[in-house]
Amino acid sequence: MAFEPPRRLVRALGETAPEGDDWLEKLPELVREAVERRELTVERVQLPGGRSSLVVLVRRADGTPAVLKLAPPRARPQSERVALAHWGGRGAVQLLEPVSEGSEGVLLLERLHPDVSVRTLPEAKALLEAAGTLRRLWVDPPEGHVFETVAERTGRQAKAMRAGADAAPEVAPLVDAALAAREELLDSPPEHRLLHGTFRQSKVLSGDRMPWLAVGPDPVVGEHAFDLARLVRDRVEDLIAQPSGATTTRRRVRRLAESLEVDRDRLRGWTLFRAVESGVRARRVGRDRDAELLLEFASWL
Repeated sequence: MAFEPPRRLVRALGETAPEGDDWLEKLPELVREAVERRELTVERVQLPGGRSSLVVLVRRADGTPAVLKLAPPRARPQSERVALAHWGGRGAVQLLEPVSEGSEGVLLLERLHPDVSVRTLPEAKALLEAAGTLRRLWVDPPEGHVFETVAERTGRQAKAMRAGADAAPEVAPLVDAALAAREELLDSPPEHRLLHGTFRQSKVLSGDRMPWLAVGPDPVVGEHAFDLARLVRDRVEDLIAQPSGATTTRRRVRRLAESLEVDRDRLRGWTLFRAVESGVRARRVGRDRDAELLLEFASWL
C-alpha cells in the first residue's frame, strides 16, 4: 500500500517524537504487514485523522467493514487494547481481535461512522450524549492491571509544568494553582476506576450497534472527576469567544458534576490542572494560539 501519512499526524508526532524515533518512516511497511496478516482490503486512510495514530478503513476477508489502527509505542496502544477488551464493547468501540493475537501497535476495530461525532450535535445535546457514554466506561479495572494511575500520569505532567513555569514566569501563578489542586485531590480520591483518559466530544462516534461509542482511549485508573475534566473544556474556542464564557464554564462544571454525580470542587480542580497542563504543553511546542485559549480558560476556574 503506497501512501503518505496524514499531515496532521506527521505534525503532531513531530512535536513530541523523541530523538531517533523512526516510527513514521516504518509506517508504510507496518501497514502492509498488518493488512497482509489479517487478509484485509484497504478502502482508504481516514483524513484528517488523529494526532497519535493512523486510522485505515478496511474490509475483512468476509467483507465486514472494520478499522485498522496503528500507533507508535509512546501512544500506549497495548494499554488501549487491554482496556477495549475489558469494556467488551460496552460504551466503547469493539476490539475485533483477542488481546493475545494482536500485533504490537496494531488494533483491528469495529467500524463506526468516523465523520459523525457528538461534536456535530448542538452543544447541550452533545454534552448530554457524551456524558452518558462516559458513564458506561467507568468500571472496575481488571485484576492485576498494569494501567497507569492518575497519580503517576499527572506526576510526569507536573514535572513538565514546573519546567514550563520556570521558562515563562507569567504562567507561574496558574501553574502553582494547578499543582496545588493536584496535591489536594490526590490526598483522598473517592474511587479508583478504569477511565478513558482523554475523553472529549470528538472521541464519541456514531455507530450501528449503539448510537454513540467512545474511541481512542489512553486508559488510566483513578477518580471519575479526572476523566470528566477534559469534557468541561470542549469547544474551548467557542467559550472564549462568548462574552459570558466564564459564567458558561462555571455553569458547565456544575451541570456535568450534577449529571454524573461527581463532586463539583473535585471536577473544578481537575479541570484546572488539565487545562493548565495542556496550555503549558501547547506553549512548549509552539502552538501559541492553543496555549492562549487554554490558559485563559483555566483562569476562569
